[in-house]
Amino acid sequence: MDKHLRLAALVAGVAIFAAACSGGGATTAPSDAAPASDAPVSAAPSDGAPASEAPASLSGEITLWHSYSSGAGTELEALNQVLDSVKAANPELVVNVLEVPFADLFNKYNADAATGAGPDLFIAPNDSLGFQAREGVIEDLDAALADKLEGISEVAVNGSKVDGKLFMVPESLKAVGMFYDTATLATPPTTTDELLAGVTDGTIKAGFLGGTNAYHNFGWWAAFGGELMDDTGKCIADQGGVAEAHAYLAELQAAGATFYPAYDDMANAFKAGDINLIVDGPWATGGYKTDVPELGVAPMPAGPTGPSQPLTGVDGWYINPSGEVELATNFALAMTTPEAQQVFVDVAGHIPANESVTVTDPITQGFAAAVATGFPRPQVQQLDNFWGNFGNALQLVLESDEDPTKAVADACAAMNEANGL
Repeated sequence: MDKHLRLAALVAGVAIFAAACSGGGATTAPSDAAPASDAPVSAAPSDGAPASEAPASLSGEITLWHSYSSGAGTELEALNQVLDSVKAANPELVVNVLEVPFADLFNKYNADAATGAGPDLFIAPNDSLGFQAREGVIEDLDAALADKLEGISEVAVNGSKVDGKLFMVPESLKAVGMFYDTATLATPPTTTDELLAGVTDGTIKAGFLGGTNAYHNFGWWAAFGGELMDDTGKCIADQGGVAEAHAYLAELQAAGATFYPAYDDMANAFKAGDINLIVDGPWATGGYKTDVPELGVAPMPAGPTGPSQPLTGVDGWYINPSGEVELATNFALAMTTPEAQQVFVDVAGHIPANESVTVTDPITQGFAAAVATGFPRPQVQQLDNFWGNFGNALQLVLESDEDPTKAVADACAAMNEANGL
């Protein structure tokens, strides 16, 4: 691990931006939408589902949770295609599907699993993997996945581990980038100064996720030299760079950029053409392509001390220790074959965990580059106390004109106190 776990090294806590990471369920973007019903339902079939190579004949009944309608993308369509393929190849398999809003997913699962209830498995980013592994609410898969992750990238494998053991079946990688509408913005800004100048003169109509969303805005920290923790897990965000990043966001807001408390409001404004530049993740690609025909993507702008460095996270399948562990694990493997991952790449814009899967779409290729240059999200226990404190700091700066230096210092002190440091 990097000596200072640089800025981006910190999304992992269970309190995940209950308003945001890029994405819902397996997307880190939050949604205020409620599930269609309180009871699991079977996924609707779709035509043209690709062949999927299940590791063995699967039989029995399982329940899965997802949040794939959260956000702006087409992940649910991809999920249904792959699920239909797996079910067609395994006629004795019954899969009950329940959608849970991403903002509720982890808390609902943790509460249910702690009592021996909950689904057999669910798909989500590794935002809370470390916390859940330490709480014992997800299954240790180290032995079950031995020799079964051939072709999976090292970043994806490592992002599925806690203390050296696998706790997730990896499916895809993600990091946020900058979507823009090339019809109204031919050349995206490459530096924070260019972005601010464009917002000021009106050529860039920028929208960002505000509220308490520390995930989408975390990449700015590196641009200003900010770091979160040292190698002991102590917060050092108050030692420079992080307050400057917050001050920059406040300056963007004063110049005319809009910070949306709700993810869907930002996404809908971009689709409607009210804004022409946002920061969001690959999970939203499919939806944006439909409404923004001349869609482009670029890295977040570099700052005075270097490039922005968004978090690189891993999406994957979590297995409930109280459920049908073996069946659920084999099902997760069937849902993450190269053929299955190709569907998620082509339909939903996912960055595949399997290195043999082809990425040809320019937008997806752009996010693949963001993933490669981002900071892999570790599962350090101290990160559990990051989300609430720094989400609150961002909100105070943007909504209450709190001095950024004070807001960051207070958040850092509160994080260290909570961690006993």
